[in-house]
Amino acid sequence: MGSGWHEWPLVIFTVFGQCVAGALIVAGFAWFNENDVRARQRIVRSMFFLWLVMGIGFIASVLHLGSPLRAFNSLNRVGESGLSNEIAAGSLFFAVGGFWWLVAVLGKMPAALGKIWLLLSMLLGVIFVWAMTRVYQIDTVPTWHNGYTTMNFFLTMLLGGPLFAALLLRVANARFKGHAAAWLAVIALLVSVAATVLQTQELGTIHSSVQQANTLVPNYGCLQVLRIIMVAAGLGCWLCALMRRNVPGVTGLALGTLLVVAGELIGRGVFYGLHMTTGMAIAG
Repeated sequence: MGSGWHEWPLVIFTVFGQCVAGALIVAGFAWFNENDVRARQRIVRSMFFLWLVMGIGFIASVLHLGSPLRAFNSLNRVGESGLSNEIAAGSLFFAVGGFWWLVAVLGKMPAALGKIWLLLSMLLGVIFVWAMTRVYQIDTVPTWHNGYTTMNFFLTMLLGGPLFAALLLRVANARFKGHAAAWLAVIALLVSVAATVLQTQELGTIHSSVQQANTLVPNYGCLQVLRIIMVAAGLGCWLCALMRRNVPGVTGLALGTLLVVAGELIGRGVFYGLHMTTGMAIAG
């Protein structure tokens, strides 16, 4: 039992990966809507941080393996194993998106091909997040084998991604109003709060012959409240400027991004702390 932070490599990998996938979609649409060639190039250069964060996530995932030197063995069962599918989808997303960025930042990307390539990268990001969710749909782990896992993984993408993208676009001095993306994140927060309440109720009905699900994380309630407060405060750093019709500052967006990501890291730690197997009997 505990907060689940003992699985910190997976906590970092999943949260970082989902935020990058969401940020690429938002920043990608901003790139599509920008007509100024120089502004487009600034946006592309700022996307370097997407792949930097994605690289950190992959390094963390490798550290989770028993022998990092055998990391490629995780691809041995693509199509059959959820873990292999996740690593394959993530690697493909990283490779395709990263190569698009490299060619684009060098100014060698043809306009028409660049749009198709970027759209493909954005789609692969969604597939990557979906592949992550399938890893944890294990019928012997009732606290994970439900719709809340899939929902929460995609909500992390919608909570952290838009704000991260807004920060990068502000650094690039791009013309990005961001109102639609900000309100999408707010809706995601409201859905996340509702999902937390409903899942908390459901945990009370799940137990094995030796464990009760709602006792797996002793500070479950406090951690979830802290997570929600941090995410709300992070989004507030963005929304307050927008509601005053001001251009959000880099400092405020950076602080907001850190708060949202930190909140989601806490939530993901709770998720891993809820791991339990059915044992001899299961109810719920």
